[in-house]
Amino acid sequence: MGNRTFTMVKPEAVEQGNTGSILKMIEENGFRIVALKKVQLSTARAGLFYEVHKERPFYGELVDYMSSGPIVAVILEKEDAVTDFRTLIGATDPADAEDGTIRKLFAESKSKNAVHGSDSDENAQLESDFHFNIEEQF
Repeated sequence: MGNRTFTMVKPEAVEQGNTGSILKMIEENGFRIVALKKVQLSTARAGLFYEVHKERPFYGELVDYMSSGPIVAVILEKEDAVTDFRTLIGATDPADAEDGTIRKLFAESKSKNAVHGSDSDENAQLESDFHFNIEEQF
């Protein structure tokens, strides 16, 4: 089990001013912020990030959405980070998410679900490296 994971506060959550509240919840749950930045993904860059979903019917809509406004990219550190963070964010569909989870509190819908969370240690590393170079990680 790794001790780092990657998250993004998605465009609608940034636009609604929920970034601070989400980051506060993350820190209150024992995660340490290793790297943090607000960026606007181009369509091409969002497409690269979600390339694993290229053959899926929702790919184009996902890329358009993720490049529609700024996101906040974050690397987090905590023992068993991936598993613990996925528990904290809750189910993809906020209607199915447990009370007190990030998605239950901040998500609009299954497609606009406030945050991304890495699904494995390997993907956490790949996603972190996609957004941050080594000099940006503390």
